[in-house]
Amino acid sequence: MRAQAVVFGGNRSATVEDLALIAPQPSDVVVETLWSGISTGTERLMWSGEMPPFPGMGYPLVPGYEAVGRIVQSNAAPERIGELVFVPGARCFEAAQGLFGASASRLVVAADKAHPIHMEAPRDGVLLALAATAHHAVAGGALPELIIGHGVLGRLTARLVQALGGQPVVWETNAARRGIADYPVIAPEQDTRRDYASICDMSGDAGIIDQVLPHAAPGAEICLAGFYPVRPSFSFPLAFRKEMRLRVAAEWRPADLEAVVALVGAGRLPLAGLITHVTPFAEAASAYTTAFTDPACLKMIIEWGSSDV
Repeated sequence: MRAQAVVFGGNRSATVEDLALIAPQPSDVVVETLWSGISTGTERLMWSGEMPPFPGMGYPLVPGYEAVGRIVQSNAAPERIGELVFVPGARCFEAAQGLFGASASRLVVAADKAHPIHMEAPRDGVLLALAATAHHAVAGGALPELIIGHGVLGRLTARLVQALGGQPVVWETNAARRGIADYPVIAPEQDTRRDYASICDMSGDAGIIDQVLPHAAPGAEICLAGFYPVRPSFSFPLAFRKEMRLRVAAEWRPADLEAVVALVGAGRLPLAGLITHVTPFAEAASAYTTAFTDPACLKMIIEWGSSDV
């Protein structure tokens, strides 16, 4: 069994290559991919070769943890054949690392890693991993009053906070990304508040803590939920005076995915309007360059085949 897959070499290149897949085990399913998403956080660092040491890293590497497709083989549960599923990654390639391995035309994954989805716009399912990431950050503490960054992850976080009853303010330095939203989106220098008690950074800016501390209330918690290419740092005297608390949000858990799927299904967490670019898999190299360099690109997805969904 073989698949077309995006392959990183760690030198700012992305190619599409024909790769052999491992043989599926009885507990596995085979998924034909319809769409996969490009992450502008972790995948940017894998693409450029700047990713810090991380379990599973190595080149050649198949990236991706956001795929939607159909099950085409399931020996243990043949009734699942034809099911539309979200796949958060796969390690199924014989001659390439899979971190996280979902950017390929065909995937072999454990059956419990193929999550059924029922959505009016199935390609929006590629956003479920980021929505779950946002939920993991938000569920770890008080609802954020301030969210930093209005990329796709920041927007999902703001929508999620609203769905849970909060009223966030969002900082965005790029004027083109402020746009119109159901919550205030402002430049940091426009903000006169000095009493934010719960702050969540989705920007990945390693120097953001010093910028936000003057706007924080005493005892404020700052959650770092982006992915930082260099060591985050801050001025200790200012943090000391504020008695700042710092929390790091890591990868989402199954409970986070279940929570956002329920919110989406109930119509409380909208995903519309976040996918701005779609590229056929044969043009993957240009897709990654656009996703990582064009500020107008909120979310790039790769299309792997025609679909009637």
